Amino acid sequence: MASQNSPHVAYQTNHDHNHCIQNALEHAQQVCQSNGQRLTKIRELVLTLIWQSHKPLGAYDLLPALANAGFNSAPPTVYRALDFLQEQGLVHRLASLNSFIGCTHPGQQHHGYFLICSQCGNTAEMESQELQSSILSCASAAGFSVEQEQVEILGRCPNCQESA
Repeated sequence: MASQNSPHVAYQTNHDHNHCIQNALEHAQQVCQSNGQRLTKIRELVLTLIWQSHKPLGAYDLLPALANAGFNSAPPTVYRALDFLQEQGLVHRLASLNSFIGCTHPGQQHHGYFLICSQCGNTAEMESQELQSSILSCASAAGFSVEQEQVEILGRCPNCQESA
């Protein structure tokens, strides 16, 4: 899990994605069980594919792997799995990229703040009380009632800054 104001470990070198995948699947089983839902094989595969890197994936990016695994690789199949995973709070949809990223806080109510590297594509989910307070304060001053918030910030990760 990310610390209060720092991004998830996606930007660390020598990062073990297998650990992320295993963690995500364990949390997914717990969330689905507590919600009375089933994590079917295709939903599990889609979640695994999303967690294989910290780069957002679109539905069409997932289709070849579904076909290779013997599943129906029609777009509605992957969209149903993604919708389910999103409803259970296991993935986030990044609107600016029309893609999905694994949630680092499954089963917890939280706000979506994302740092997206424009060079390598790595994306980190972070928490920030300061950002949340600022958004709520600005919205309130405008007479606006916030129902949901998601912030997507595009820039360069530390690794890409070093290699430039």
